[in-house]
Amino acid sequence: MPVSGPSIRLKNISRHYGNVCAVDGVSLDIAAGSMVALVGLSGSGKSTLLKMMNRLVEPDGGEIIIGADPVDSVDPHILRRRIGYVFQNIGLFPHMTIARNIAIGLELAGETEGRRERIAELLELVELPQEMASRMPDQLSGGQQQRVGVARALATRPGLMLMDEPFGALDPVTRDSLTDQYKALHQRLGLTTIIVTHDMAEALYLADRILVMEAGRIRADATPAELVSGNVGEEAEALVAIPRAQAAHLIALGNKS
Repeated sequence: MPVSGPSIRLKNISRHYGNVCAVDGVSLDIAAGSMVALVGLSGSGKSTLLKMMNRLVEPDGGEIIIGADPVDSVDPHILRRRIGYVFQNIGLFPHMTIARNIAIGLELAGETEGRRERIAELLELVELPQEMASRMPDQLSGGQQQRVGVARALATRPGLMLMDEPFGALDPVTRDSLTDQYKALHQRLGLTTIIVTHDMAEALYLADRILVMEAGRIRADATPAELVSGNVGEEAEALVAIPRAQAAHLIALGNKS
């Protein structure tokens, strides 16, 4: 499918919280249609960098350009309709049906025509049965709720998806299933996706480019193959060592059986 997602350019972006520098002069170009993972330890600046892209957090300095538009030239509410946002705690409205949760972005945008058809299309897209439209969030499993979160983020047909630890609260089996599903969805829709994760194995599997952050700066910028092969810096090597050691342990257990 043709790429529908935008390119992203960050020019010397910084953000401070009091005396703490969360993001320190980051400059970056992200190609349209790519899947980029931001990884690093807690407090490295990943989520702050992500949130500056849709103006949930405003930078202290620098410029962010999505497609052809500097984000500070676009009204934040309009900007966020062009960007899907998925996060770990899902954030479904507990008093609304699944259909209403999915359609909330359409309601805010004043889109009334074809809303029922769009909800049905989105449920099919995230592989949920149509009868779930009338259920409440507490009637769904965690994995089903996260699928609803993805459907809601896609409702206004954004080209850019920002995902902040979207699968972190799920059990391993559900998490693997959803990462597979989202990777296929990203390719099918031609999206640009930026995903924040603590899980290097998840980043290596999902992304075609991985950015390792530490103390507000990008310390490594590489493909999964380059990271696994080494020679990309101490911070990146420390993160890659974890899934590498896990894999070696599993192999050793298999050899004992």
